[in-house]
Amino acid sequence: MKEKVQKVIDEIRPALQADGGNIELVEVQEDGVVKVKLLGACGSCPMSQLTLKRGVEARLKAKIPEVKEVVAV
Repeated sequence: MKEKVQKVIDEIRPALQADGGNIELVEVQEDGVVKVKLLGACGSCPMSQLTLKRGVEARLKAKIPEVKEVVAV
């Protein structure tokens, strides 16, 4: 599943980079929790939780039903 998650993150990355940010996949747990690290402008942006939940998490859940939650570490 990690490869599938990485592929979707690679699709999302250009949108984050356009705003001066980035995302790094840290871990995909067996229980469906995906851990990511928000980098650059995304790391300090007050809207980062919104981006994480409505953007990254929503996209991952839509493409990979096994994903249950995305958390920033």
